[in-house]
Amino acid sequence: MTQETIKVEGMSCRHCQMTVTNAISGVAGVSNVEVNLKDGQATVDYDEGKTNTNAIKAAVVEAGYKA
Repeated sequence: MTQETIKVEGMSCRHCQMTVTNAISGVAGVSNVEVNLKDGQATVDYDEGKTNTNAIKAAVVEAGYKA
């Protein structure tokens, strides 16, 4: 299991926070995600054998935010 902290730009409210949380949670191999609205970052635990930071960042971008 690997843990990464990813900077997320464009979040301004709790709805944004939940959108990013749901987008990252939907990536296969992600076991836990905590999105901090105030700090503008997401801490993600994931299985390196199933996904990587590029796939996680792509999910954030697809949700409408900048990773």
